Amino acid sequence: MSTRTVVRGGLVVTASDETHADVLIEDGRVAALAATGTPAAEAFTADRVLDARGKYVLPGGVDVHTHMELPFGGTFASDTFETGTRAAAWGGTTTIVDFAVQTKGGSLREGLDAWHAKAEGNCAIDYGFHMIVSDVREETLKEMDLLVEEGVTSFKQFMAYPGVFYSDDGQILRAMQRAAGNGALVMMHAENGIAIDVLVEQALARGETDPRYHGEVRKALLEAEATHRAIRLAQVAGAPLYVVHVSAAEAVAELTRARDEGLPVFGETCPQYLFLSTDNLAEPDFEGAKYVCSTPLRPREHQAALWRGLRGNDLQVVSTDHCPFCFAGQKELGRGDFSKIPNGLPGVENRMDLLHQAVLDGHIGRRRWVEIACATPARMFGLYPKKGTLAPGSDADLVIYDPAAEQVVSAGTHHMNVDYSAYEGRRLTGRVETVLSRGELVVERREFTGRKGHGVYLPRSTCQYLS
Repeated sequence: MSTRTVVRGGLVVTASDETHADVLIEDGRVAALAATGTPAAEAFTADRVLDARGKYVLPGGVDVHTHMELPFGGTFASDTFETGTRAAAWGGTTTIVDFAVQTKGGSLREGLDAWHAKAEGNCAIDYGFHMIVSDVREETLKEMDLLVEEGVTSFKQFMAYPGVFYSDDGQILRAMQRAAGNGALVMMHAENGIAIDVLVEQALARGETDPRYHGEVRKALLEAEATHRAIRLAQVAGAPLYVVHVSAAEAVAELTRARDEGLPVFGETCPQYLFLSTDNLAEPDFEGAKYVCSTPLRPREHQAALWRGLRGNDLQVVSTDHCPFCFAGQKELGRGDFSKIPNGLPGVENRMDLLHQAVLDGHIGRRRWVEIACATPARMFGLYPKKGTLAPGSDADLVIYDPAAEQVVSAGTHHMNVDYSAYEGRRLTGRVETVLSRGELVVERREFTGRKGHGVYLPRSTCQYLS
């Protein structure tokens, strides 16, 4: 059965344009757009008409950094692919790219298969995978080529977490050289984990056990040093580089310098670094544990450099690094020892709304909002124009967004499977009203109408900024 939907009268906002237009959707894709009120638009006929007058019509958000069901610190991220993708849909995100994990001694294939098994049949929205490479061996390098051929075109490495995900400079260089040959993009967690472990040990020996010390030992200079080192290793390898969750002004400066040199270096930041700070980590009665993530939250003065980086395109993407752990029973594992607090924050549901607030606050423009949350992540990871825009032929992943609605963020009303909100009590203007995924209504006027299993796996092409 062919189904046709028309979205009428909204302000269609993409990374490049804003125009009052009607959108015709047919068989899960955008069939046509026409200026509202013109004969072309009036000629659109459909089984279903959605009224978007007074609202924005946006491409669905693309969150290219999530961790559903991630094993970490003796526990698991509390969102499953079912709960996490449902929450993403509520927040106007219609595509995630999650991280499959290679275990030490295991193969990339085993890790990827395990993540396919977790996600398949459970997702409310479409999804893809990056691959975490935590054990660089000759067999691993050969597997990288095979994964690229089947649409897993990005590989994450860690300069942090010795004994868990950590790769040394030689292993990083080998993986980068392989990526230079097969077209993949290496994503880097850039923190000097070896040095940080020394500072952690010394802090605990001094009796500094509270959550705020997590931020103090993971120094901004050690993020900047690792960012610089990753850039130069990529330059030696002749490979592009994408630095994840950039949090510090000094790290932004390293990326800016590399881009000024013409290097294919890209950077991502996350809402927590734009809206939260070490003030949260210092909250009393162990409440600061809710805000423990890595890279850590920084003093508030770093935020200006991040916003400047986003405006000037030295940072290109805002993702969430959504990796939720409940306060009760999970974050509490670190009472008396901040190094045992599971690292990660919930946020997949809040990103689009927080960034709209940033538009109202004057940090970014409307089109830049869509660019950093939808279009650029789709291009960066080989999904554009299927995802990330509204154009004829694109998937009909579409959000009707009410820019005037007011909301108060709270764990009491969010849909993520976690017992607290990192933004509890924050007042925001703007809210998702209706969401379509491939033309199917998944949220309709603030009612969830989606289903697990609707989401399909997305093989990806290589980074579209390199061709």
